Amino acid sequence: MPPKDEETIKLRKELEDLIKKCQEDQAKVADCKLSEKCADVAAAPKLRLTTKKLLKGHINKVNSVHYAGDSRHTVTGSLDGKLIIWDTWTGNKVQVIPLRSAWVMSVAFAKSGNFVACGGMDNMCTVYDVNNRDGSGASKITRELLGYEGFLSSCRFLDDMTLITGSGDMKICIWNLESGAKNLEYEAHAGDVVSISLHPDQSSFLTGSVDKTCKLWDIRDGKCQQTFFGHTADVNSVCFHPNGFNFVTASEDKTARLYDIRSDQELATFESPAGNPGFTSCGLSLSGRFIFCGSDDGKVHIWDTLTTQHDGILAGHENRITSLCVAPNGLGVSTCSWDNNVRVWG
Repeated sequence: MPPKDEETIKLRKELEDLIKKCQEDQAKVADCKLSEKCADVAAAPKLRLTTKKLLKGHINKVNSVHYAGDSRHTVTGSLDGKLIIWDTWTGNKVQVIPLRSAWVMSVAFAKSGNFVACGGMDNMCTVYDVNNRDGSGASKITRELLGYEGFLSSCRFLDDMTLITGSGDMKICIWNLESGAKNLEYEAHAGDVVSISLHPDQSSFLTGSVDKTCKLWDIRDGKCQQTFFGHTADVNSVCFHPNGFNFVTASEDKTARLYDIRSDQELATFESPAGNPGFTSCGLSLSGRFIFCGSDDGKVHIWDTLTTQHDGILAGHENRITSLCVAPNGLGVSTCSWDNNVRVWG
């Protein structure tokens, strides 16, 4: 075996041992399980969500959905090469935006509703001005953010002038959209960065990666504050709890998990009672009492955060759910799927 390979194996073994030691130290101070501590908590009322709107318009797999700050409009991106902005209250299309590349993997809606962004296998992030249209009626491109060495997997607006992106080159970039320049760029993970979630006060953000970890970052200096272990496969989605102290994850290892930032460890694991699907996306109710996870089996699984009990499913999609987003006001949940459709639950 070449010396370089031996050194790599040795370093990997040291890293695995270090992670194991961290987990053992965490286990020593974990004096109880969340479900045990909440055993006397009254059961939450059963959610009875139904499909309020079935949004049809895409003609290929829909890969991403995200709400604007008004909790009414969403943007979806599909392999048909289109972004569609929807009015989820009426079910109408507000705007259809043709893309230069059909391989879109992530979309984002600015809280103001003024801009949408998308990216994917074209290795770039494109920003559109919703209020400034071209001759065909589609939003004009305001920025094309280049320089990625891998696919664009995730993006989120901090505000109308600042965008955070994660990509397949394992990097995070924070962009100034006015100048088109990078404010920060840094190596974030040992694998593709696939999900970003902003802290409620926007002082920090989370990332999930195919390296099986989640990381907490400070927006001001781009430094990693904490790394969270536990998953045994790709972390497909991360979502901050409304309280800002916890977050949930969804993974290919067929579990969702709840982590606590203050205690620096996992509080609970959530699994489907049957079928054992992989989870692609996650979200939390406005109160934080319920966790929603989109899955490979085309269903949204729901758990009670405190008791960790499975609270039911939302069935309707006919193929893998790729993305899930809870409305900022908590009154709706939008999902999109490989069945070409978008559903609004309420």
